[in-house]
Amino acid sequence: MLPAEILTSLFPAGHQVTEEGGLLAGTGRLDGQTTVDVVGITGKTYPGVDEALTLAGRILDIAARPAPAPLLFLVDSGSQRMSRRDELMGLSETLAHLAKALWQAERAGHRTIGLLYGGSAAGAFIATALACGELVALPGAWPEVMDLPSMARVTKLSVDVLKEKAATTPVFAPGLDNLFATGAIAEIWDPAQPLSDQLKAVLARPATGDERARWGLDRGGRQKAAAIAREVEQLALAHG
Repeated sequence: MLPAEILTSLFPAGHQVTEEGGLLAGTGRLDGQTTVDVVGITGKTYPGVDEALTLAGRILDIAARPAPAPLLFLVDSGSQRMSRRDELMGLSETLAHLAKALWQAERAGHRTIGLLYGGSAAGAFIATALACGELVALPGAWPEVMDLPSMARVTKLSVDVLKEKAATTPVFAPGLDNLFATGAIAEIWDPAQPLSDQLKAVLARPATGDERARWGLDRGGRQKAAAIAREVEQLALAHG
C-alpha cells in the first residue's frame, strides 16, 4: 500500500499528514472522538542526524502535551545514513535520542505504535519501529536488523553458514515472517480490511509492557529469551 492509501484507510474521518524531506508529520482522526498524532519516515529515506533530531523534537513536543493522544509512527526507510558528516556529528547518539523520545512519549501516557509498511534496517529500524511500544506491519514489509553479509563480518561466520542457520532459526534471518516469529512484530495487519478497525483493536487492548520475549517463545522464534530475561530480573532483584 502507498502512504496515501494507508492514511485514508487509517483515518476515515480525515487527516492532516504532510511529507517533507522524507519525513511525515501531522494528525489523523480515527473517529469523531479519537485524534492520533502521526510521525514517520517514508520513501526509503535513510535517516541521519538531521532527520533523527527532527523526529525526536516532534515526538517530545507530543509527549509534553497534557492530553495523551496515541502516536503512530509510519516506517518505510533504509538503514541509518552512515555518511562521514553524520558519523562525525554523533549519528549513534542522535538515534539513541530518538529512541528515548519514543520511550518518553510512552512514559507520558501516549501509546506509541509503529506501523512498518515498507523497508527498514539496522540502527534506523531499532531507533524507530522497534523503539515503539508496539510494532505492527503490513504484508510486503521488509525489516532486517542486520543483513547476512554484515552479520558475517561481525560473527566471523561465512555467509553460507549464516544462510544455513537462517533457514531454521528466525533470529539469524531478515524479513517479515522471521521478525514476527521472534516476537519483534506484534501483528501483521490485513490490508483488505479497514486499517482503522485494526488500529482501534490495538488501542482497545491495555498496554501490558514488553511482551516480545513471550511472543517469541509462543511462536517458536526465540526459545530462550523469556526465561533468560526472567532469571536476570530475579537475580538483579535478589542482589538489589
